Amino acid sequence: MTSVYTDRRRVLLGLGSAAGLASWGARRARAASTPLRFALTPVLLTSDLVMLEELKAYLARATERPVQLVTRRTYQEITALLVTRQVDAAWICGYPFVAFREELALVAVPVWKGQPLYQSYLIGRMDLKADSLADLAGTVHAFSDPDSNSGYLVTSAALAEMGRSPSRFFRQFFYTYGHRNVVRAVSSGLAASGSVDGYVYEVLREAEPELVARTRIIRKSELLGFPPIACAAADAASAAISRLREALVNMPGDIDGRRVLGMLRLDGFSVEKPELFDGIAAKMKLVRGAGE
Repeated sequence: MTSVYTDRRRVLLGLGSAAGLASWGARRARAASTPLRFALTPVLLTSDLVMLEELKAYLARATERPVQLVTRRTYQEITALLVTRQVDAAWICGYPFVAFREELALVAVPVWKGQPLYQSYLIGRMDLKADSLADLAGTVHAFSDPDSNSGYLVTSAALAEMGRSPSRFFRQFFYTYGHRNVVRAVSSGLAASGSVDGYVYEVLREAEPELVARTRIIRKSELLGFPPIACAAADAASAAISRLREALVNMPGDIDGRRVLGMLRLDGFSVEKPELFDGIAAKMKLVRGAGE
C-alpha cells in the first residue's frame, strides 16, 4: 500500500515540476520578447532603408525575437556599445575587432565573391596623374574613419613601411565617416585621393556608376578578413548569439535571406576563426609601432 508520505512527496514533486516548467516558460517568453540589439557601422550602405528593413525582418523571423537596428556615425561609438554590452552584436570592421580581440568574439563573417575576404582600395580622381601611393605626397586625402581597416589602417600601414605617417605625407587629410562619402569626396574634387572599402566601392560601381566614374583605383591591398559580425566575448555562448549565427549562416537557404543577400551583393555568411584577421593585426602593430 502506498504511504501517505509517498503520496505527499509525489504531489510536492509534481507541484515543483509544474512551477519549474512555468518559470522556464516565463523566462523563454521574456527572452522571445526582448529585442535583439544589432548595430551597424558605415561598412554597410546604411542609407538603403529598404535593405535595412528587409534585414531587420529576416533576422526577427529567423531568431524568433524582435530586432532593434542600432546605427551610429563612427566605428568608435559602435565598438564602445559592443564592448560594454549595450548591443548584442554588431557588424564592425576588422580593425576594432583585432584592437579588442580579448573583449570580442566572432559571430559570423560575410562571404563575398566566394571568400570571407576583401581589399582596401586607394582611389584617386580620374584625371589625377598618380600610379602609386608615393605619387600622392603633398595632396589632400580622404579617409573613412580612424578605426577603419580599409578606410584608414591599410594606407597608414603602407606609409609606415615608407617611414612616413599621414600627417607627414599628405598636405591635408580628413575623415568622411562613411565609405560612400570617401568616393563622393574624391569624385567631387574635395580630395585628390581616398582610402575606401573595396566591397563598398564595387557595390557603388553597380548602384551609382555615375559617382564612381569620376574616380579610378590606384592601388589594391592584399586580401584581408571581411568586416565581421561580432559580439562581446562574455555573450559568445549565449542562446541569442547562437540563434543569430544560425540565422546568418542559413540565409542562402531562405527565400527572404537570399533577397537580403542580393541587396547586400553577398554570397552568405560563414563561421571563421579569429586568425582570419591576423593580417589586419600585423598592420595595426606596424602603425602603432610607428606612432601613427
